[in-house]
Amino acid sequence: MFYYYSSPLYRSIAKMYRALLISFLILGLHCDNCLSIREYSKEDVLKLREEVREMFQHAYDSYLRYAYPYDELRPLSCDGVDTWGSYSLTLIDALDMLVIMGNYTEFNRVVDIVLEKQNFDTDINVSVFETNIRIIGGLLSAHLLSYKSGMKLEPGWPCNGPLLRLAEDVAHRLIAAFDTTTGMPYGTINLRSGVPPGETSITCTAGVGTFIIEFGTLSRLTGDPLYEEVALNALKALYHHRSPIGLVGNHIDVMTGRWTAQDAGIGGGVDSYFEYLVKGAILLERPELMSMFNEARTVIDKYLKKDDWYVWATMLKGHVTLPVFQSLESYWPGLLSLIGESDTAMRVIHNYHSVWKQYGFTPEVYNLGTGEASSSRESYPLRPELIESIMYLYRETRDPILLQMGEDILRSIQHSARTPCGYATIKDVRDHRKEDRMESFFLAETTKYLYLLFDPDNFIHNPGVHGTVINTPNGECIVDMGGYVFNTEAHPIDPLMLYCCHEARQGINISEVHRISQILDEEDNIQFMTMIDASMNRNTTNTTEKETDSETTTSFKVNTTTTTTNEIRDFPKAEQSQVSIKTETRTGYVNIDGTEREKTKNESLGDILKDHISNYYNNTTINDSNKETTTEEPATQTVSKVAVDDIIIPQKTEPDTLQLPSTTKAKEVIKILPKVLQDYINNDYRAKSTCEPQRMLERIRNEKRYPEHPDINKYRILLTAAPSFMQRVCIAGEFLNRKHVEL
Repeated sequence: MFYYYSSPLYRSIAKMYRALLISFLILGLHCDNCLSIREYSKEDVLKLREEVREMFQHAYDSYLRYAYPYDELRPLSCDGVDTWGSYSLTLIDALDMLVIMGNYTEFNRVVDIVLEKQNFDTDINVSVFETNIRIIGGLLSAHLLSYKSGMKLEPGWPCNGPLLRLAEDVAHRLIAAFDTTTGMPYGTINLRSGVPPGETSITCTAGVGTFIIEFGTLSRLTGDPLYEEVALNALKALYHHRSPIGLVGNHIDVMTGRWTAQDAGIGGGVDSYFEYLVKGAILLERPELMSMFNEARTVIDKYLKKDDWYVWATMLKGHVTLPVFQSLESYWPGLLSLIGESDTAMRVIHNYHSVWKQYGFTPEVYNLGTGEASSSRESYPLRPELIESIMYLYRETRDPILLQMGEDILRSIQHSARTPCGYATIKDVRDHRKEDRMESFFLAETTKYLYLLFDPDNFIHNPGVHGTVINTPNGECIVDMGGYVFNTEAHPIDPLMLYCCHEARQGINISEVHRISQILDEEDNIQFMTMIDASMNRNTTNTTEKETDSETTTSFKVNTTTTTTNEIRDFPKAEQSQVSIKTETRTGYVNIDGTEREKTKNESLGDILKDHISNYYNNTTINDSNKETTTEEPATQTVSKVAVDDIIIPQKTEPDTLQLPSTTKAKEVIKILPKVLQDYINNDYRAKSTCEPQRMLERIRNEKRYPEHPDINKYRILLTAAPSFMQRVCIAGEFLNRKHVEL
């Protein structure tokens, strides 16, 4: 099989295969049973499940005892450390695992703690990618699984609930990262202020394309299309910027679309982009995403696949650059199983497991040329990707060798990673030295996939033979029929629950929102001007009453039930077409005394103030044919006209060049102004957001920077030979089993 290749990589692989073959032959001559596969009874499997339960409990209890409220546990020091955001990351990441194991009492207790103490309005910089998959994903999964724990649910669940609101709050804080010229997000965000000053515009491919599951779920549950559309736009951007041969690189500039790291592969920096194309297509029933993956899969097999291993190559020419296997690539066989490619997946996973058997763990990077762990990337941080693929493939094939692989992983972790205070990262797979860190994904993913491998009757594995009927504001809804889609942090999402709520539609009329915003600004200006009038004590007329008389109530049409603002969201269907707000009269502009006037030019608050102050100092009233004066003025009045600027700079009779006042003089001038003006100048009158999400959504829709994929409506693409646990009723019909596809 290697005769057609002459590179050192293939010679090394050939040498390794020959050595393995000779070893197997020698073993076979001495022992007839050495190559037999262990048979597992149901009792054996359940015993392994309980061992995993104890593993999780030991790590979870250690986190609560030694590390909470920090992000992660340090299992050697027996204390905690903040890593990704200082928001008790491990606690949120582990929430849904409590439900999967049936520990409902602890789940309810921890949810109360999270809702009581968690506040994301903090001045910290966080990873957009990690916050999305761990925090938003964890909160959404816990929200959708909360009904199983007997928790008291709010009316309108699953379209409403405190965990859902908390997830949406976090997502809203991440949205500013997508406000770029390409629509691809920055890698870092400040939870309070948005994109940090000086933040690099270079982001890895996975950091761009790993949002559609969480954001799509949010949009389908809340009815706000913003989240799903920005995530989908980012995926379209990556697809648009692929190379002429169809490959994507590792890092890209989100402002220019220029690739800064052009190595193409399926591992670190790229991995979950491919994962979310497949899972996003299944969860949200978007055939264009599956078509994007199929196109990518074709070029991956052409340029990157070498005898059931996957290497790294240049994205422009497909020339091999790095003949290595990364531990993060181990998700690939599981992903192939989701589209009915279990035969190929089994061959690949045997290769990956051979590396595990060589060291007892998979190193971060394994050099295929030398057959050894990379000297600079030899650690194993308790990663879940290999066991993830094993779990997926076992659900599809029921091959007992996969149970044996899973037990190998369990034994290695128990033997070499366990400490009195948890489980530790393996610093070097060659000698199994430990490192003082236990990442949150050990509880969120590694233990979860191990547990589900050894728990074939778990509700997660439901093949669609039974479900639960719940009542929602939109009528009865069937949920819990299986087909759970895991995000890349192993947080399961029930796809049927996304159809219990209003789907994301066209959204609100953005222009109408802007108009309402202008109205509210104008009303605040009116109130501000009233304060000026009162402070000057210009006359005894009660301007407040006149302003009240001049205000009316006008109804504005809102095109859908959805909006991102809490004030005009989730109206009942019978009332959603009309939203009454307090606003101005016909013309949209009023005078200081509350009477109506026409707007003849784009006047700012400063222009209005200038007119008002000018009239005050000149002892005149605003001439307007549409208003009545409140006091009688003398028929003739001789006054010295004063320009507004004269209030600050005295008028000179002789012409002279205007000199700007110094900072000191400016401060002195401010002191002579009325106090209300001083307060206005010294303080930010109205904070303006650096990112307006609805305007960003409007821009995405109007620009149409990336054309729609031609397969957007070809739902037959979704009719693949999916595993039994993915066979559920959907818009396109049903996900078929292999026999149906063959027929």
